[in-house]
Amino acid sequence: MNAAKKVIIDCDPGIDDALALMLALASPELEILGITVVCGNVPARMGAENALKILKQMGRMDIPVYIGEESPLVRTYVDAMDTHGEDGLGESHYPEVTKMRPRTGAVQFLARMLEQAAKAPEEAKISIIALGPMTNLARLMRQYPESLAGLGELVSMGGSYKSHGNCSPVAEYNYWCDPHAAGEVYAGFAALPVLRGKRIHMIGLDVTREIVLTPNLLEYMCCLNPERGDFIRRITRFYFDFHWKQEGIIGCVINDPLAVAYFIDRTMCSGFAAHTEVETEGICLGQTVVDDHDFWKREKNSHILTKTDALRFMKFFFTRVIGECEEQVLEELMGRVLR
Repeated sequence: MNAAKKVIIDCDPGIDDALALMLALASPELEILGITVVCGNVPARMGAENALKILKQMGRMDIPVYIGEESPLVRTYVDAMDTHGEDGLGESHYPEVTKMRPRTGAVQFLARMLEQAAKAPEEAKISIIALGPMTNLARLMRQYPESLAGLGELVSMGGSYKSHGNCSPVAEYNYWCDPHAAGEVYAGFAALPVLRGKRIHMIGLDVTREIVLTPNLLEYMCCLNPERGDFIRRITRFYFDFHWKQEGIIGCVINDPLAVAYFIDRTMCSGFAAHTEVETEGICLGQTVVDDHDFWKREKNSHILTKTDALRFMKFFFTRVIGECEEQVLEELMGRVLR
């Protein structure tokens, strides 16, 4: 009997999305039914091409890729190619995959798969790991709300509780890119009967900023697994330069892989339940307003992650994606004091 969790990954590849996909594809705990792509870091069609490149790299061309929404619900689309490069993969310019092509209809694919799972027991329902803006999910909620009966869990990399934003003083990019979509999905988890009792697991900047791929960690990857390490080096070089210029960080924050690691192992992060809403107007556009003191007395629609262990994550990532590591070496490379 296959005990792997059935999951669809909704993403916008994107450098850190690529690393997250690599981690997911290397994890036997996951049965990945498909990858749906939304406009975000890059336009949806480019993101789909990048997803195919990752599938080829990982030898997993059995997984279908679907192109989803190509613009936000309301606001004008603003990509993040200044962060991820003109090809979305750090200007590595890997050739397009021609033996397999992306399909259209991501929202319809999500609805179809969830509808099939609606009558399954809870442990067999389909979960979604959302690594980009929530536009596909908001369309799903608008057009096929009954399909959500087949949803297991929703883990979203997005938002920020107390950390500063990465595209405004208060907003994280995924929710800033399409705040109306994020707002609708959070509202749905508070109000829709079909989602009663479920919460969005919000992997926000409070925890993802702890996950920094540094030059020495990258070199260790290349020593342990030259082929895989070189692929990661090529797609992250641009990302390293961006983080140094923008934030003065030697290395790059890899947000999305933490969401995958947390989905697999819930002890990877810890947090609390709260009612959360997303601001859709003004200078606070995209901000996640977390009612941590239950001031509003509204339905708790989210689980806000606030703490993680960066060393533990890196060991997890190395073991899955690179194939090996020594914890003591990781600890030394991450600047920890050995006891």
